[in-house]
Order: sequence, then structure tokens, then C-alpha cells
Amino acid sequence: MSPHSPHRRRNRARRRIGLAAGAAALLTTGGALAMTAQAAPEDEAPTKAAAASGLNGPYLYLGWGNPPEATKFMQDTGTKQLTMAFILSDGGCSPAWDGQRPLTGGQDEQTIKAIQQAGGDITPSVGGWSGNKLGEACKSPEELAGAYQKVIDAYGLKSIDIDIEASEVENAEVRQRVIDALKIVQDKNDGIKIYVTFGTTTKGPNENGQDLIKKGAAAKLDVTAWTVMPFDFGDGTTDMTGATKSAVDGLKDQVKAAYGLSDEEAYTKSGLSSMNGKTDVEGESVSAANFQEIVDWAKSKKLSRVSFWAVNRDRSCEGGGSPGDSCSGIDQKEWEFSKILAGYGG
Repeated sequence: MSPHSPHRRRNRARRRIGLAAGAAALLTTGGALAMTAQAAPEDEAPTKAAAASGLNGPYLYLGWGNPPEATKFMQDTGTKQLTMAFILSDGGCSPAWDGQRPLTGGQDEQTIKAIQQAGGDITPSVGGWSGNKLGEACKSPEELAGAYQKVIDAYGLKSIDIDIEASEVENAEVRQRVIDALKIVQDKNDGIKIYVTFGTTTKGPNENGQDLIKKGAAAKLDVTAWTVMPFDFGDGTTDMTGATKSAVDGLKDQVKAAYGLSDEEAYTKSGLSSMNGKTDVEGESVSAANFQEIVDWAKSKKLSRVSFWAVNRDRSCEGGGSPGDSCSGIDQKEWEFSKILAGYGG
């Protein structure tokens, strides 16, 4: 995930991670793998989250920072869903974690199986800011749909997140290819939940995001939630709660116009993915209180996806240090954002 502004290209360290460093982190942390865990307490009231794959899964990146053991994290937070980052091109039109780790036979698959065996659900995120994108590497909608299908089949998925950014979202031909490929995937996978995630301004999607939604409507693609990332605005924004609401309102208006929906219907086809703590832009920060207000507002609008980047950062920095790949840069409790999000039921 990583945005945004149509007029700015900023350095986003969390997306510009060396693959070798990512692989080393994966090995040293055991790939966030915990093979045994107890399910969430039985007395928890069932919510829409149990049925809607991808509804409230925060991002977990195994090849970056210091990821927690996934199933223990589920126990500690009540999280049932995780969005796993990132699926990229392996150099051709084939998917691989971070563009280098295989879909099956490695620690990524082991971690996903452990999550599923513990009663959890995962949504892979295809794309992100950095790296070689499948939307560009695959030269036809059919080839791209085939690459997406490999990911779905590898894990028996109920949902998929296409995080379309940078050169992938900036190219009209690639935007059309992604939409057409997703339509093929939807037609072949009954009930699959499809999320499309992209950057935003404080007032809603820029021209690339608007075009993506229009193309989706024209193709009759039933996206579960068009999802914006309301952070890294770079325009001096400090009221991140207000900016998040206005960005989603702008998204709702675009979805409403493209698909011919009511306001209420358009909100249920919309979503957001925030960033916990200090963002990549000086002066921007999302506190736990901000996030609680955002989640409460999302509930009032019945958004079909609420997430944040990233679980890896959901803790204070040791000694009050700077934010990075393993901490948020703000004063917070461990896993505080994740615990807030776990209660979101749409």
C-alpha cells in the first residue's frame, strides 16, 4: 500500500525494502510462524467478519521488520483475518512473495496454513509501491488472471486484494488489464471477494483512481470494496481523522456515480486502509484514539473493508525512537490498533 498524491512522488522506505534484507528477516523471525495456537474465545459474539473474508484484516508483512508470530498474534488480539503482503512478479508473469519466494513449499505457505488451521483467514495483497508488478509483467488480461488464479488456488482463498500503485496505476492500459483480469477471476471463482486498493487525496481518488472505478463499472466488475489509503498526503494535513472521512466520502461519490448506486449502497462498496502511528510524511500521525474514531465512523457507514498498514508497526518504539518497520513512533499499547480493528464487523 502506499500512496498517493497525483502530483508527488515521495520516498517510502517501507516499500523500498531490499529483497535480500527481506529474506533475511523472514528467516530470522521464523516467517511469523507459530504452528500451534488456540482459537479465539468461544463466547465472542459472531459478526459479519466471520463471513466476509478481507473485511477487517490488517497488513502483515513477513519479509519486513520484525513480524510477530502470526497465530500468537491472533490469540493476543482477537484478530481472525490478516492481509498478507506482498505478491509480485518473479520476473515474468508468475506470482511470488516479494517477487522471489515461492507460493508453496516455503515459510509463507507454512504461516498461512497455521493461520487457517487456527481458524483464521488470509487475504494476499498483490502489488504495493515497490517491485515488479504482475499487472505490468503479464501482457494480457488472460495471462494476468492466470497469475491471480495461481495465488487463489495455492491457498484456497476466499478473497484477494489488488494493491495498485506507482507505475501500475499510472498506466491506463495496465489499469484496464487489471480490471479485465479481475473480471475473469470473478467469473471463474464463485463468491470470491475482490478488493482494489489505491492512493487518494484528502477529497477522494485522483484521476487514476477515478478511471479505475469507471473501468470497473463498465466491465461490470463487482468489487467488494474499492479501498483508499488515506495517509501520506504531503499537503500539510494534520487532522487525519477528518481527512480519512473526507477521502472516503469522495470515494463513495465516485463509486455512486460509476455504478448508479445510492449513498448507502456506495458506502458498502467502499473501504479504507489507514496507517498506524506516524506516516512517511512529517506532521502526519494517526493515534489509537484517531483510529478508534475512524473505525466507529466506518461502522456507521457500513464500509466493507477497514484495514491498516501494518501489524509489524503496531507497538511503541523502544526508548521512544523514530517510527520504522517495527514500531509506530507514537505512545501506544502493543497491538492497540489491531485490537481496535478486530472488533470491526461492518
